[in-house]
Amino acid sequence: MAYILLIISAVFVNNIVLSQFLGICPFLGVSNKVKTALGMSAAVLFVMVLSTMVTYILYFYVLQPLNLQFLNTITFIVIIASLVQMVEIIIKKVSYSLYEALGVFLPLITTNCAVLGVAMLALDLPVKYSFIHHNSLLFAVVFAIANSLAFGLALVLFAGIREQLQLVKVPQKLQGVPITLLTAGLLALAFMGFAGLV
Repeated sequence: MAYILLIISAVFVNNIVLSQFLGICPFLGVSNKVKTALGMSAAVLFVMVLSTMVTYILYFYVLQPLNLQFLNTITFIVIIASLVQMVEIIIKKVSYSLYEALGVFLPLITTNCAVLGVAMLALDLPVKYSFIHHNSLLFAVVFAIANSLAFGLALVLFAGIREQLQLVKVPQKLQGVPITLLTAGLLALAFMGFAGLV
């Protein structure tokens, strides 16, 4: 039951983009088309889960025993950048068509603060969620999967709305960035309706 509550909470109540405002750059920059939003969502899912697993293990089995917790931010940044580069090299060797399909998405993930944010938040799950009583790698992985789904949901919804906005007549003063920011704000307000669900 705790896993279901964690997923519902991460996807709807505490959406990483719309409630915690992490990952806003790709949210605004890569959300012009649903197809590109889906590609970015898939890439973020893979990298977020992998980096959360590696950083969680490193923190609890290396940094904490050596009393070096203060190095977690810089260590996590280096690990995430290294993982993205390694994944990019492996995908390029194994499946060049997938590499070309992902294109610019993989390097963009290196600077996506949602990936770092989820890795950091996964360390303190019992503090944030009262229904979780202890830290575990499984909770961290489920948390990462749920947050990557939340990121994807927000990105695809926003891309769909932006595609529809291209078909309607928007007042000239609101075209471009203003209507984009207004739409993002309204989407964030809509997700506030889930507050108190979990």
